[in-house]
Amino acid sequence: MPGLMPRLQRWSWRITKLAAVAAVVGGVVYWLKFSPLPVREHRIEASGIVAEVMGTGTLEARVKSTVSPKIAGRIEKLTVDQGDHVKAGQLLFTLDDAELKQQVEIAQANIASAQAALDRLQADQAQAAAVLEQARQNQGRVQKLATSGAASAEERDKATEALGVAQAGVARAEAALLEGRKQLIAAEKNLDYRHAVLADTQVKAPFDGLIVRRHRDPGDIVVPGSPTLTLVSLDEIWISAWVDETEMARLRVDQPARVVFRSEPEHSYQGQVARLGREADRETREFVVDVRVLKLPANWAVGQRAEVYIETDRKASVPVLPTSFVVWREEASGVFCRVGERAQWRPVKLGLQSRERGEIVEGLGVGDVVLTPLSSKSPALEGRRVVAP
Repeated sequence: MPGLMPRLQRWSWRITKLAAVAAVVGGVVYWLKFSPLPVREHRIEASGIVAEVMGTGTLEARVKSTVSPKIAGRIEKLTVDQGDHVKAGQLLFTLDDAELKQQVEIAQANIASAQAALDRLQADQAQAAAVLEQARQNQGRVQKLATSGAASAEERDKATEALGVAQAGVARAEAALLEGRKQLIAAEKNLDYRHAVLADTQVKAPFDGLIVRRHRDPGDIVVPGSPTLTLVSLDEIWISAWVDETEMARLRVDQPARVVFRSEPEHSYQGQVARLGREADRETREFVVDVRVLKLPANWAVGQRAEVYIETDRKASVPVLPTSFVVWREEASGVFCRVGERAQWRPVKLGLQSRERGEIVEGLGVGDVVLTPLSSKSPALEGRRVVAP
């Protein structure tokens, strides 16, 4: 029949295409449901485990001082630099003191002048005392003569008046002498003050420590309160770490800790909890824990970031597994185990946990094998055939 062959050829082509599609779909279904899924196996072993609380913070010094002068002036000389270790009382920098030295010399001259004036007043006081004594003796003689009638009443009155004048002169001399002594004391106090101000041009270290920053250079003008150097004490260096408030009940002072600086992520430094903060941040719900660093790295800087891992509990020789093998189902923890050739989820109860491992309390024992897919993009393991590479 005309046209029969072309129609048969078209039907044959369609059937071939459908068969090819069916083969591909079948292959995909087989791969998804029946092909072995590559997995990584882990055998449960007994080991020690440490529970830790993690916090992130910065390296700080408990005692820190911004060194600045007590008086305004121009920096004449800096005797230390950033990175220098200093001792308490060591000279750090000096200010220009030429004008202050002149003021000390003027104060010294004022003392000499006040002392000379005091010497003169003491002489005046001695003279007034001598005059008083003479007037007293004269008044006594006149009084005796007046009693015997050898002296007139007028002579007696003049002797009495001279005695009164002499007494007033002594009082005046003593008052002047007291004022002179006060002026001398004021001049001495002024000299002490000038010496103290002159001494303030030499700024010294308040305690042993390390210069971590230099803010000024020679020739700069500084005023009280303006930072010139930053000094920290090395007696206590710690990490001020922020820790979630939910961990507060597990922490206490003197707990051991590990400190991991971001400059050395593969190395841990020994630490110890120094104090716990008593105020939580109302936004982040974290509080500060200060962890003392018992040994610092060779290179460190105040303010650098670090993580602290505070040990809260420890157990020896218990069954443990990597937490990466744990699969959660409706808030229940479990793992995949091999049952025949297929994977099956099994609930487990975890106890003490660290960042990467967990203690197995129930559900598994030493020697059991747990599974996890080799790839995070692998389909679910439940009921699948599995194979270890």
